[in-house]
Amino acid sequence: MARLPVLTYDRGTLLLHPPPRGKGWMDYATWDDRVERFRLPASAYCEVLACLESEGCRFDNQAAAFTPLSLIPAFERQPYRHQQEALHRWQAAQHRGVVVLPTAAGKTYLAQMALQAVGWSSLIVVPTLELLHQWYHQLLTLFPAAEVGLLGGGSRDQSSLLVATYDSAAIHAEFLGNRYALLIFDECHHLPSDFYRVTAEYAIAPYRLGLTATPERSDGRHQDLITLIGQEVYRKTAVELAGYALAEYEVIPMRVTLSEGEQAEYRRWLAIRNQFLQQSGIRLGQAGAWQQFIRVSGRSAQGRQAMLAHHQAKGIAQATSSKLRILRQLLIEHHPQQILIFAHDQATVYHISTSLLIPAITHQTPVKERQDILTRFRAGEYTRLVAANVLDEGVDVPEVKIAIWLAGSGSPRQFIQRLGRILRRSASGQPARLYELISQDTLEEGISQRRHGQTLSPYPRGSSFPSPPTARAAEQPDDYYSSP
Repeated sequence: MARLPVLTYDRGTLLLHPPPRGKGWMDYATWDDRVERFRLPASAYCEVLACLESEGCRFDNQAAAFTPLSLIPAFERQPYRHQQEALHRWQAAQHRGVVVLPTAAGKTYLAQMALQAVGWSSLIVVPTLELLHQWYHQLLTLFPAAEVGLLGGGSRDQSSLLVATYDSAAIHAEFLGNRYALLIFDECHHLPSDFYRVTAEYAIAPYRLGLTATPERSDGRHQDLITLIGQEVYRKTAVELAGYALAEYEVIPMRVTLSEGEQAEYRRWLAIRNQFLQQSGIRLGQAGAWQQFIRVSGRSAQGRQAMLAHHQAKGIAQATSSKLRILRQLLIEHHPQQILIFAHDQATVYHISTSLLIPAITHQTPVKERQDILTRFRAGEYTRLVAANVLDEGVDVPEVKIAIWLAGSGSPRQFIQRLGRILRRSASGQPARLYELISQDTLEEGISQRRHGQTLSPYPRGSSFPSPPTARAAEQPDDYYSSP
């Protein structure tokens, strides 16, 4: 009597032995001489099962180590319409797919609804330790009887409901791959990188949910989300949710002028850069021109000087004294409201912090100090907070309704993330305002246009932008700058 074929999980792959009679499964199989078995991709688990069952092949499935997960919420809340719609679309797509919602639109609660709907062991993957702890505390608050575990930041739990960082999940991917039926990827635009993608590729999870406000990547790898997680099943923009699930908001562009001395210095540096670009036959604005500038600039002293000149000019535009004067005016105008200030570099952050006595957070801020500052800011003890890029993603500051953008990249993702810091609805119903300070007749005008995917000129002070940045605007590198 022939032995029954056995399907097992082996360190991020599947083994099938002895080979069953059907043929469909062979499309996924590769013979491995080392173990004398057919080896199949773990991510093809559902397809392999479907092939074997459709051809009437009897087999012993020992691959899955999923466990039931009973989640009883401590309280009930009525989800927003868009959350219900997103959940239904995801369920209709066989519990696989990406949901695109703006920051503060309730992606975490949508994930909690998905956890309850599936009812099997689940792994939630997040990009930062800040988000790791936020998810952990939110899950414990909603499901106090659940055993919630952490993987990352010094913790290595093995619970049936686990929150992990992308780094830790990738490191342990071959040991996690058959234990979780549902994978939830928060900020899933991180997943397609060479290192992080193994978390999805080594997993047999039949249920997968990706959450992000901006799935598009400048390297085009967002297309890989289709195979790693599933198709995009639902999308809403901040404009569509404003006044309903999000606060009404207004983006107020404010052009500032450089002083005469700053203008002279700016033009001097820009002339050095432009001379090198002209000699090298590089026209910024064309596809691939910025990457070409980076490559060519490293080959000679003149090229390195041109790149330095580019960054010097950019620094003058980003940190002009005119911006700091307007910053002071806005702080006075909106006193005593809480205000977030976004800069682009640590030097500017520390200058504002010391000159205006405002708490600051950068990548150099120790973890305990950072947590203390954020706690005091959330509690209202601090009414001002200045940061560079460290608060762009995964920070919960629900009561803030005013933000001032001093400088940033041309990335639409950064725009959506920074805007999202002030979009949570408050009991007062106060609208949100994002002031965007732009140095006139400098590189910053092109940068601002790129992150919005449109021209600023039709929108004077006091006007709202009609929509968030488009996907097309994300195609250029974050540090690409056109000539003024």
